[in-house]
Amino acid sequence: MTQVLTIILGGGKGTRLYPLTKNRAKPAVPFGAKYRLVDIPISNSINAGFKKIYVLTQFNSASLHLHLANTYIFDSFTRGFVEILAAEQTFDHASWYEGTADAVRKNIHHFKTQKPSHYLILSGDQLYRMNMADFFEKHVQSNADITIAATPVDREAAEGFGIMKADKKGRVTSFLEKPELGLDINEMKIPESIHPDEEMKRFGREYLGSMGIYFFKAEALEEALESNFTDFGKEIIPQMIKNKRVQAYIETGFWEDIGTIKNFYETNLNLASINPKFNFYDERMPIYTHKRDLPASKFNYCSISQTLTGDGCVITNASIQNSVIGIRTFIESGSSLDGVVCMGADWYETPADRMENKEKRIPDIGIGRGTLVKRAIIDKNARIGEGCRIGVDSITREDGDHGMYYMQDGIIIIPKNAVIPPGTVI
Repeated sequence: MTQVLTIILGGGKGTRLYPLTKNRAKPAVPFGAKYRLVDIPISNSINAGFKKIYVLTQFNSASLHLHLANTYIFDSFTRGFVEILAAEQTFDHASWYEGTADAVRKNIHHFKTQKPSHYLILSGDQLYRMNMADFFEKHVQSNADITIAATPVDREAAEGFGIMKADKKGRVTSFLEKPELGLDINEMKIPESIHPDEEMKRFGREYLGSMGIYFFKAEALEEALESNFTDFGKEIIPQMIKNKRVQAYIETGFWEDIGTIKNFYETNLNLASINPKFNFYDERMPIYTHKRDLPASKFNYCSISQTLTGDGCVITNASIQNSVIGIRTFIESGSSLDGVVCMGADWYETPADRMENKEKRIPDIGIGRGTLVKRAIIDKNARIGEGCRIGVDSITREDGDHGMYYMQDGIIIIPKNAVIPPGTVI
């Protein structure tokens, strides 16, 4: 009987997304005004009917656990689940996950109890919508031990990918991890007979870049993990190419790794553009998230363009463009936001809370009157006082930790629960 078990790799410390990962696991980082990063791979799996899902993580998993418990609740007829497996000490091993393959190996005893025929392995920090049912069908038809999802990339982009060479039937014959630009890899170009997109070819996207998404036969994965290899891309896959049938599944739809601050920021803002690269508005393959039953957002005398807003916001007499505004965000009169990813808040402050804020001389949660913000990420529950100027003045800003804020790739990051006093200039 065919039984697919999905494993989502939640990553390690998430240092490339710090400080957004300071208090939460990477898959729990808010995204797109109302989602979390982990919603993307989970939704792709569920839409294909693969509803037995494990999420592997080892850092700051509390908020992730809460999100999953409140969101992915299957009825008794579905026989599905979404569960976290955090790194744990046992009599067999006391160390943390040392790589993608090591994380799966250390949990294989949990997976075997589900008696899967196949494993689907996904990453927790990518944005895409893939027909996993078609992916699985092609995997079964080819009788491959492992099928690797691949996206066509050009030579410059190939430097950041594992590049695969495939024959005319799509069988992978060699694998090269992140080839430097000076290296000649012309022999690894996609054969004409299997390249699926003429426009991509015209733009030089002629190499197969591994997306870090795999279908394994159960016995093939379990056998491959009877080794000391710790990483799929660098070790497991090159080894399997030598003695197993490895197939490529070429995916031409939008796909983006959002594991860095720059990619996270730019990908968020692209969602608010007139013609975004990723379409959240596809009812056939929805992206699921926690249903909060929040009220509709309210805008009082505002100028808003190319902006996404989550539920439950109250925005008054503000100018907002090219931005993403998360749930429960309060923006007061006279404020201006340009190129801002604001994650919103976890709760509404009551009148009593606001009175207490005045007594403590701290701003309310949200963005105060007359505050100007440009090219910034504002994490959840931040309190930004009135009359602040963030990112709008021509001053030198060096990357690093600056106390009440961070700089990364020229982007200002206001961390979760930060308090920015009135009149602050950043």
